[in-house]
Amino acid sequence: MDLVRHLRFFVAVAEEGRFGDAAARLHMTQPPVSQGLRRLEAELGVTLLRRTSRGAELTVAGRELLPRARLLVDDAELFIVEARRLGVAADALRWGVIPHLGPSITASCSERLTRSSASHDVSVAGAVALVDRVAAGALDLAIVDQPCVVGGLPAGPVVRYERAVLVPAAHAVVAASRPRMRALTGLRFAHPPRAANPPAFDEIIDNLRGAGLDPEPMPIGSDTELVAAVAAGVAFGLSTVPAAFESVGAVRCIAMNADATALRVRVVYRSPEVREAAEALTDALWSSSR
Repeated sequence: MDLVRHLRFFVAVAEEGRFGDAAARLHMTQPPVSQGLRRLEAELGVTLLRRTSRGAELTVAGRELLPRARLLVDDAELFIVEARRLGVAADALRWGVIPHLGPSITASCSERLTRSSASHDVSVAGAVALVDRVAAGALDLAIVDQPCVVGGLPAGPVVRYERAVLVPAAHAVVAASRPRMRALTGLRFAHPPRAANPPAFDEIIDNLRGAGLDPEPMPIGSDTELVAAVAAGVAFGLSTVPAAFESVGAVRCIAMNADATALRVRVVYRSPEVREAAEALTDALWSSSR
């Protein structure tokens, strides 16, 4: 007996109160529904519904078992939906990107992949997690910041992006004719946590120290957290897309120490089968970095 199918009959009749209405809901005629319910009761050894001239009423056992029947029916439907989703996802190109690449650059990369792949799914995570997922086969390729430990994974060339320094609008550095990083002393550095990519984190901290600033890090996970911290007047940060913050009155974007604050990224990939997609991503990165 198809238990889920027959439980679906039970739930429909219990909720509609009439066999005819339940049959209409199930896009069936009434006899198969009535027969299926009797078969379910015989299989379970319990009467679930009492047939009356007004329709159907739940028995004590029916009231007890209805919530469990609903759960089983709902879970079965969710199972089918998830299985179909995974079937589609199995044919999709799976790629990942670090959160601080910026939405406009990520969008350009996604658009470029659409030209070469019928479907693709993107994940956002730190470089360490992305490399692990590519190595494990959970992702086909990923854009990670440099330097980064990639093990034996093949990788494309490094692409460099200049980044603007986001500072509180009321900070004195905004009015400076020649702004310097050391002027940001006292502000925390809003940046993805060190665990996301220790080598790249250590390099940017060393670069800032070389520019005369030794900031206290403030771990963030998104541009939303970045702009909130800067607008609050407690932090500064870096962005590849300063235009995205021009409308935020409490934030200003300043060009400072381009070499020290630059973002360097590259594409790592799983196997030669996705090399063409990796090259497409690299081309998108080159185009958006000019």
